[in-house]
Amino acid sequence: MKAFTLILFFVSSFIAFGQQPITVKVSGNIFNTKRDSVYISQYYNNTYTDFLRGRLDKKGNYTLTGKLPYKDYYVLRVGRQHVHVILKDGSDIKLNADGKSIFAFHTITGSDESIAINEFVNELQIFNAKRDSAAAMIKRNPENSQAINQSLQQVYLQFTSFRTSFVARNPNSPALLPVISTLDLNKEFTTYEAVVKQLTECFSGSPNIEAVKNEFVQNKKRMESMNFLAPGKEAPVFTQNDINGKPLSLADLRGKVVLLDFWASWCGPCRKENPNVVALYKKYQDAGFTVMSVSLDDNKAAWLAAIQKDGLIWPNHVSDLKKWSNEASKLYQVSGIPFTVLIDREGKIIDTKLRGIELEQALKTIFGF
Repeated sequence: MKAFTLILFFVSSFIAFGQQPITVKVSGNIFNTKRDSVYISQYYNNTYTDFLRGRLDKKGNYTLTGKLPYKDYYVLRVGRQHVHVILKDGSDIKLNADGKSIFAFHTITGSDESIAINEFVNELQIFNAKRDSAAAMIKRNPENSQAINQSLQQVYLQFTSFRTSFVARNPNSPALLPVISTLDLNKEFTTYEAVVKQLTECFSGSPNIEAVKNEFVQNKKRMESMNFLAPGKEAPVFTQNDINGKPLSLADLRGKVVLLDFWASWCGPCRKENPNVVALYKKYQDAGFTVMSVSLDDNKAAWLAAIQKDGLIWPNHVSDLKKWSNEASKLYQVSGIPFTVLIDREGKIIDTKLRGIELEQALKTIFGF
């Protein structure tokens, strides 16, 4: 289970080129405190960087007005306690709090996104506390680890359900920033990309969002490099002998939309899918569609018999008769068949693993009928 961090924000670029200064006002009342000052700060790695300071009068009233270097994520702090505030030019926020625990007991008016971000951070802190408690219990009683982990899994599911609801309730809001720290990018990259897109569109000019955007670009490059068959990438070119022993290269089919189909005569699911591929070939061959079938057979007679029996009428059949050691299948890192790669006229990948209705829909989109 992913360990969520309590540190909310990325490192801000305090020398922020191209950022516009903003004017803000934050006022209210902090009661039950012996402190005499409040601050507008940024908080990272357990350290505050202060920008504005205001005095608390004898009744705890305060008013902070002034300029900040850029719109961004800040905190209003009293001592070592703070509440998150999202500030932009013209922000006028009223924030009242109990000085004994200002995060737990506060009210905000004039900034719905500040209310929302504190809501999310609160739920995240509750989850992290339960996770840490479970880890401590397992350390003390390792024999109960399975039951404890099962209980924690339910807590995790509750948190992710809240997170899904939170994202839906706060579209295009700067309050979505802390959601990123809770996502498993290997499993939830689509959600990550959607959240980053909303943040960059609704809060551009914030150094934290610039950091989010830059990190996203790097993460996307990393994910795409891990997936060498990602849409838009060049399909790896190879050459193998056809049924007559003549070399045929994937590059020879440039100019056509190609379904690269890894199969074998002994593969039941492949044979079951073949009628669908035949029907699509007949429908779209005159529009510029073809199939290149790579057989993972090691018996030529069985390979040829399957081609004839299944009516695989396209001319592009190749194999090196090495079964799972087929050089093309190793090039494409094929671990199971049937495996397909749909390739455009320029030799770039459109998609992978398309079969049945998904393949039919993809071709309908490409050819328009």
